[in-house]
Amino acid sequence: MRRSKTIRTAILPSLFLLGWGFSCPCTSWADETSPSTTTEAIPVELKQVNGNWQLSRGGKPYTIKGVGGNGSLTLLASCGGNSLRTWGVDQRTRTLLDEAHRNGISVALGIWLGQERQGFDYDNPQSLDRQTEAVLQAVRQYKDHPAILVWGIGNEMEGHGTGDNPKIWKHIEELCQRIKQEDPNHPVMSVIAEIGGNKLPAIQEHCPSLDIIGINSYAGAGSLPQRYAQAGGTKPYIVTEFGPPGTWEVGKNNLDSIDEPSSNQKAKTYLESYRSLQQDRKFCLGSYAFLWGNKQEGTPTWFGMLLPDGKKTSSVDVIAEQWSGRPLENLSPVIDELKIAGSNQVKGNELVKIVLSARDPEGDDTETRWVLLPDTKEYMTYGDRQATPLPVPDTIQQSSPRGATVKMPETSGLYRVYAYIDDGQGAAVANVVVKVDGKPAGKTGVKVKLPYVVYDEGDQPGAYVPSGWMGDTSAIRLDPQATVQPKMGETCLQCEFNQVNGWGGVVWQNPENDWGDKIGGLDLTGAKKLKFWVRGDQGGELVKFGFGLIGRDQNYYDTAKQEIEIRLDQEWQPIEIDLSEKELQRIKTGFYWVAAGQGEPIKFYIDRVVFE
Repeated sequence: MRRSKTIRTAILPSLFLLGWGFSCPCTSWADETSPSTTTEAIPVELKQVNGNWQLSRGGKPYTIKGVGGNGSLTLLASCGGNSLRTWGVDQRTRTLLDEAHRNGISVALGIWLGQERQGFDYDNPQSLDRQTEAVLQAVRQYKDHPAILVWGIGNEMEGHGTGDNPKIWKHIEELCQRIKQEDPNHPVMSVIAEIGGNKLPAIQEHCPSLDIIGINSYAGAGSLPQRYAQAGGTKPYIVTEFGPPGTWEVGKNNLDSIDEPSSNQKAKTYLESYRSLQQDRKFCLGSYAFLWGNKQEGTPTWFGMLLPDGKKTSSVDVIAEQWSGRPLENLSPVIDELKIAGSNQVKGNELVKIVLSARDPEGDDTETRWVLLPDTKEYMTYGDRQATPLPVPDTIQQSSPRGATVKMPETSGLYRVYAYIDDGQGAAVANVVVKVDGKPAGKTGVKVKLPYVVYDEGDQPGAYVPSGWMGDTSAIRLDPQATVQPKMGETCLQCEFNQVNGWGGVVWQNPENDWGDKIGGLDLTGAKKLKFWVRGDQGGELVKFGFGLIGRDQNYYDTAKQEIEIRLDQEWQPIEIDLSEKELQRIKTGFYWVAAGQGEPIKFYIDRVVFE
């Protein structure tokens, strides 16, 4: 079996963001366009007024005060926000648009385009035709929805180099022309990663039909207006992502790791960037703060404006005040200092003292929680989904609101000690990095409690990530929250291989995108069976399933493996793989499926994959 080392995110980009609904003490704030019972498209126009670019929606001037992600829209509206950015379409898109419209929120609806680094071939006419049809299908389906503001065609599909591949930009131009034939009511935007290289000249040369440039910018967001003008930009732009400095923009510390700013330090960056962007009235149409939700990228807390439990952070506080013109009634706690009392390089099992200085702006009572996590050491992720590290148990020896004593693991590696401060309405978080010189790592995986779920409803992030796409990756599609006749709950995993020949497959890996070069995996000793449910869309589909793909020729291999081939039925089938007498001390590839072309594209569904 040929294994592709292409880094490929294994879920639709609109799905890798996790959001949690929660209440907020914010007061409601009227937007330029109030929610209504309108069921027709609200026309959006792009025009120049006195030399300045301007959006109008429903005939009224419209400045974007938005976020990217899928956290609470009620919270967003109550804080003064008026728009949401997404990255792709799926079965829940219409429900999202309906909810947004009810809350007076417009949507920059993203339609994902393939990326060359993820295996998409812009020299392949068949791939381009499939992509064009998928884009137009989405436009036809949603163009008349009143929540639509602009179309967001692609996200950083030009790559992170010079970004001047003419084949990509000519494809964008064709898409723009085709979209405008389908929908004259909404401008078309395409999103790039910063403005360096030859991106702007390439767009200027090849994309005359592109209305708006979307720009993702982090450490450089504050200087973007000046840099855009100096680069000779002429089209209007929207800052489609801004936030704290990216993990790739922070210098290494003495441990060859990176130091994460505290939540309130990040808030200062959000504030400074937003104010700078507001000054550009000539080209800037507004901005989307990132991330309205929470995700693992570098660390579990680097980009989230919200925490996994739904608590807002100071980043929400400062942006909400800019949007609405008045501060929130209750502000999030603040961490003034989190530091190690001594060296950040210690021996295995050594006690480390952490000093914390934190406060609540209103003097409210707070709770402090301490957690020790391994450091991923993967800081340049390009936004791809990462596995959230599992907490190291039994390490917090003493704790208080002023600090903690932590017994470091006996295994060598980098670890982060996190402090969470919670006042019941908002939270603050910070962490410090410690290097342990102890026993060699890698002989066994991280011990976990059984049963251990690989995939379940909602695909909440776990240790195994569906990051190993194999074979013809451009023909693979996964939707981990499909609503088509799930076996249990409200969703299941929909898998597609859209080729009549060839083969493809997806592997759930820990660490993600690893084929045996990295330390990782889980110790599943004690598991008796790997159980999952599966069914075919039509019935008769032939698919292989298994675990343990990394052979002993690699440095860090799977200690066990098993594969079965199943001809699927239209009804759900329970499948069990016997784990008796299997050595499960280190399982790095916890689950996979492989399908070959069978004369026509195939589609099948998986539900609840669990080691029991």
